[in-house]
Amino acid sequence: MKVHDFQDVEAIEDAPGVIRRVVVGPEHGAPRFAMRVFELAPGSSTPFHSHWWEHEVFVLSGQGVFKCNATETPVRHGTAVFVAPDEEHCFSNTGNDTLRFICVIPLPDAAPPPPGQ
Repeated sequence: MKVHDFQDVEAIEDAPGVIRRVVVGPEHGAPRFAMRVFELAPGSSTPFHSHWWEHEVFVLSGQGVFKCNATETPVRHGTAVFVAPDEEHCFSNTGNDTLRFICVIPLPDAAPPPPGQ
């Protein structure tokens, strides 16, 4: 078991105003998934991108928009987002406070679950 404050994890700047912390991952003993916390400063955005894996997002605080393909959907505290594999997407902070969200992804080299699970 590993219990810690997310702010004790190294902050990595992925883009200007976009901070990522891997709060649960292989270094914590998680073999299949990584849980990350993103913090977007007002006016900042993650890059518009796609990848082969799905991920699940839960907005903790702030407000912004989720852009996927040609649509923009407002997000705020309590919003849950499922991003399917290969969907082009990004998150943008449209508010005056930090947009903070949890993002869970599978690890690329994750082993399949044992038989029967």
